Amino acid sequence: MEILKKIIKDKAKVLDESVLKVDTFLTHQVDINLMDLIGTEFYQRFSNQPITKVITLESAGIAPAAFVAQKFGVPMIFVRKHKSITMDKEMLEASVHSFTKQVTNKITLSKDLLTSEDCVLIIDDFLAQGQAALGLSDLCHQAGAKVAGIGIVIEKSFQEGRLLLEQKGYHVESLARITSFENNQVHFLNE
Repeated sequence: MEILKKIIKDKAKVLDESVLKVDTFLTHQVDINLMDLIGTEFYQRFSNQPITKVITLESAGIAPAAFVAQKFGVPMIFVRKHKSITMDKEMLEASVHSFTKQVTNKITLSKDLLTSEDCVLIIDDFLAQGQAALGLSDLCHQAGAKVAGIGIVIEKSFQEGRLLLEQKGYHVESLARITSFENNQVHFLNE
C-alpha cells in the first residue's frame, strides 16, 4: 500500500532500532480516510475466504479492524487485555507478551462471541514478535473457529513474527513491511 508507506515516511517517528511511533495516524489519533483504504485493501486480499468475524486486540487494532469488518459486513470483536466486571465466568483466555510495553497480559474473550461455525480474520496494527497474533489465534482455536488469515497494518520484517506465524501455517498479509530503521529512517521491503 503505497499511501500507507508515504504516511509512515511523512508522519511516523523512529524512536530506536526497533520502535516506530505512529500515534498521529494509527495508534492514538486515527486517520479515518486511511482506515477506510486499509479496510478495502484487506477486504480485497481476503475476499476469497468466507469471513464471519474480524478479531483484534484492544486498543490500537480496533480502528483498522472495524473498517475491515465493515467491508466484509460482519461483526468486529476486540479482545480485552483486562477482564471487565461485566464479563461473565465463561471466558476464553490466553497470555500475550508485549515487547514494546514489556508486559504480559492475560487476554480474554467471552465464549459466546466465537463458535466452531466462525471463519475469523485476525487484524492487528503491528507485527513484530507475533505474540498478539498467536494469542488471538489461540482464542479462536479454543472456540473451535477457523483462522482464515492474519492481516497486519505494519510489519517489522526484521523481527521474527512473520516466520513464526507462517511456520504455524497461517496466511499473513502485511500492508507495509519494514526491513530496518537504519539511520533513524524507515526502510521498506523491495525499496
